[in-house]
Amino acid sequence: MSSDTPTGGAQASGATAGEPAQYDEGFGPEVGVGPHPGPWPADDRYDPALLAAGDRRNVADRFRYWRREAIVADLDTRRHDFHVAVENWNHDFNIGSVVRTANAFLAREIHIVGRRRWNRRGAMVTDRYQHVRHHAGTAELTSWADAEDLPVIGIDNLPGAVPLEHTELPRRCVLLFGQEGPGLTEEARAHAAMVCSIAQFGSTRSINAGAAAAIAMHAWIQRYAHIPVAPAG
Repeated sequence: MSSDTPTGGAQASGATAGEPAQYDEGFGPEVGVGPHPGPWPADDRYDPALLAAGDRRNVADRFRYWRREAIVADLDTRRHDFHVAVENWNHDFNIGSVVRTANAFLAREIHIVGRRRWNRRGAMVTDRYQHVRHHAGTAELTSWADAEDLPVIGIDNLPGAVPLEHTELPRRCVLLFGQEGPGLTEEARAHAAMVCSIAQFGSTRSINAGAAAAIAMHAWIQRYAHIPVAPAG
């Protein structure tokens, strides 16, 4: 049976206690779809339990009633060439938001550097559909990246950083983000092939780490992703 099988329409079996199983976390209108009206599709991508009980997961409509493994397999055929890495030394609550955005932009892998445990609540269970790799430290991450011939691009507003808005990110790369507050560690800065800053015009010294990650990922998407043109209205 799929680990995404709903129980009571709120919590998927196998999920961590307190982990949201749907986008709105029980507030507002119910999301997803109810039981499949039939006849059921004859395709092993579909989960009989979800077809019978309904699918309230935070997934795109094209994946309704699919088994989690089938969704991951489909995504694996078209993942983008950038990786996302985030330092996790102080159990930063923003990591979940970074993971959720990395899923939205279909990063190839997500790398957690430092503490293995991180707050998954902000990810809205999107980490189930991503490949997540752990590195004990920055040196381990950069050693892995060197072996894969992937430049590590730090994102932080530091002296000497180059403006992201005027920089063409490499197609194959690792986007490395620091934590809320301290930003990238000295070791991460030293190992990065380049550090990019994000232009700011207000009074604040920095922007939220999750927001910075989304901006950087979208910069890659604008340059390299295939984005269909909307038909003329």
